[in-house]
Amino acid sequence: MVPDGSWQIWVDRGGTFTDVVTRAPDGGIQTAKLLSEDPGRYDDAAVAAIKMLTGVSDGALPVGDLRVGTTVATNALLERKGEPVVLAITRGFGDALRIGYQERPDIFARKIVRPAPLYDHVIEIDERVMADGTVLTPLDEEGARVAFAEARALGFRSIAIVLMHGYAFPAHEAALLRIAEAAGFEQISVSHKVSALIRLVGRGDTSVVDAFLSPVLRRYVAGLQGALGEDAPPILFMQSLAWLNDQGLVIRYRTLYTEGYADWKFPQPEAPAHSLRDVDASREQPPRPPPAR
Repeated sequence: MVPDGSWQIWVDRGGTFTDVVTRAPDGGIQTAKLLSEDPGRYDDAAVAAIKMLTGVSDGALPVGDLRVGTTVATNALLERKGEPVVLAITRGFGDALRIGYQERPDIFARKIVRPAPLYDHVIEIDERVMADGTVLTPLDEEGARVAFAEARALGFRSIAIVLMHGYAFPAHEAALLRIAEAAGFEQISVSHKVSALIRLVGRGDTSVVDAFLSPVLRRYVAGLQGALGEDAPPILFMQSLAWLNDQGLVIRYRTLYTEGYADWKFPQPEAPAHSLRDVDASREQPPRPPPAR
């Protein structure tokens, strides 16, 4: 329910242009189109357009319902402008995400050019839990504590924690989460919470992307919410599954490819986790089985 005297606003924030549609309290529809980046004129295109259309230049904006579809996360991913990430992974698997599934789009290519991974630093953790939950190698908490402190000293603020079979037996990941918090990491993406997939690579990729994009999206959300004022309603953000979550529940990797949907979808309950590798513009698909050998 939109409060009386307030505005309904829909924002499509793309990499080049930001489009805003408003419905005034009297039912009138207005639109605006601004450059998404124009530092000489405004800090945020959506806020500038809302002020222009509502006629409110100072103070809190009269927003009763705000829905946003944005490619902020997509652009940060494509342009490699996310937060530098530390990958903490079971010892012996430091190259697992880089190797991936050995997919070869051009099978006869003699020179394969691979993109650099999103993470900048790898910490191999002494631990190993088997598929049945048996602890083969106990977690070396002290070693992890020292390695995490060294990474923080290097300036890293974001970490992805991905352990073998952590999706089913998360005790070691939970312990590393506490160590990372104590070390002062500001963004901690733990795989069993981000995307509880069986396969290490899909779960790891998604956790790294979450750690890479979360600070970027958090800054964008904070700036937008700050401009609206403390009493403004929660902003509803479009997810790649084509439904809305408020900023407290928004999932970073699910804000990829969400431009243009915010005008007609409505909040839905949270969906089961799937891998980033299976995300497309409007849905997520369950993980595909490996090719037959």
